[in-house]
Amino acid sequence: MSLNGSPMTREGFEVVQKELDHLIKVVREELKVTISEARELGDLKENAEYHAAKEKQSVVEGRILLLQGIVAGSKVIDVESTDSDTIVFGATVTLINVDKDEEVTYQIVGEHESDMSKGKISFTSPLGKALLGKEEGDTVVVKAPKGEVEYEVDSFEYK
Repeated sequence: MSLNGSPMTREGFEVVQKELDHLIKVVREELKVTISEARELGDLKENAEYHAAKEKQSVVEGRILLLQGIVAGSKVIDVESTDSDTIVFGATVTLINVDKDEEVTYQIVGEHESDMSKGKISFTSPLGKALLGKEEGDTVVVKAPKGEVEYEVDSFEYK
């Protein structure tokens, strides 16, 4: 998939943007107050509250920089307007695990928004890569830590 920027669903982009806004507008401002109050307590060398607040500030600023990089480098894909006869980025795919005869559903998303527990897999993951370009009825075999897993594509949609 050659796109300018890292692909991300609109939903995933909004989650990142919301966290970034919260860190900048709320957490950063609260930390400024906490650090200011800790400074007023006196000797900074032995001031645990001050050092804890400064350490938290460092972590928060690092997270802000990371999220700003993700936002700046993202190419938002409007999944709902996707119309494809094959599986592409953003598809919600229902698969049947051939060995276990179990049905699973995953949405193919960007790397920064993937979360297996929420049914979101990265398009760069082994399963994500195997599914791209497939159609209903196709079979994919994915190498997993416990061996190969065979899936049949039951259906897919863009929602």
